[in-house]
Amino acid sequence: MEKRVKFDFEIFFTNGGSIKGEDFRLDISGDDIIDSALADYIVEDMQLLMVGKVNILNKEILIESHKRKPIDESVVEDVLIDLSHTIEDGLITYKGLPAPIICDYLSREQSKQNYDSDTSFQIGKIEMISNTGTYIDCPFHRFADGKDTAQTALKDFVQLDAVMIHIPFTETLKITEDHLKNREIRNKAVLIQTGWDKHWNTELYYQNHPFLTEQAAMYLRDCKVKLVGIDSHNIDDTDGRRRPVHTVLLGAGILIVEHLCNLNKLPAENFTFTAVPPKFKGVGTFPVRAFASVKRNNYIQIRNCFQQETQLHEK
Repeated sequence: MEKRVKFDFEIFFTNGGSIKGEDFRLDISGDDIIDSALADYIVEDMQLLMVGKVNILNKEILIESHKRKPIDESVVEDVLIDLSHTIEDGLITYKGLPAPIICDYLSREQSKQNYDSDTSFQIGKIEMISNTGTYIDCPFHRFADGKDTAQTALKDFVQLDAVMIHIPFTETLKITEDHLKNREIRNKAVLIQTGWDKHWNTELYYQNHPFLTEQAAMYLRDCKVKLVGIDSHNIDDTDGRRRPVHTVLLGAGILIVEHLCNLNKLPAENFTFTAVPPKFKGVGTFPVRAFASVKRNNYIQIRNCFQQETQLHEK
């Protein structure tokens, strides 16, 4: 059954004045719609500027035939997909390296003596190495004269045109240049989805993991990619003492992001990737909140396909 929403609204402008509407009706694609989505839609649809507070009043869902394209399908805003693991006290990211210590420096109870009434604050204390959780490698991580997180330009971290290449660990652990061919990757972030993140925070995660070969790294370097990410324990083969992939990529100024997750939620292309560390001098690696920005319609298609695959797998 097709649904429509009927509502009143009040829109107040930051430079003064307001407008009101009564019994406004719009088509929706689902069974309901939240007030904030309605507010965003009418502001955009009416091409209003200097908008402040918006009130949605007397909202009612009606069963009526659609008159035009439903709101949810016509909104073109991006969907943000979190590609980072959560960092918590005691988390082991890399065997042999210490886990982070996350605790209170000032607890809420302790802080009450500093403020009136029931006002309280928490100030956290974090002690950790820079290789914790989902993190980014800048050239300084490998080379003493390479750029650190402070010297690397913001444009190298933010809204990079990206592609996702699916290379299941069930098929191979060694990722070669042949796995990377026949894709448009020049000047893009290349995210390699192996599915290894399913083993995150387990003993299996740290050994016999997917990795790139040195020749694959050289291929990516020659294609002038901007960043390479992977959802594995390390982009290099950790069985040996060499780290040729780090050497090749960071030597060419190509950033590396390791320990990604949720790459299976991404389309193969037509999205952007962001992973920004704090601006530390003398630090070449640091945790990031990595995420992808995907057009809503494209995301809905990927989500539906993923749900269908999950249902088939469960059967």
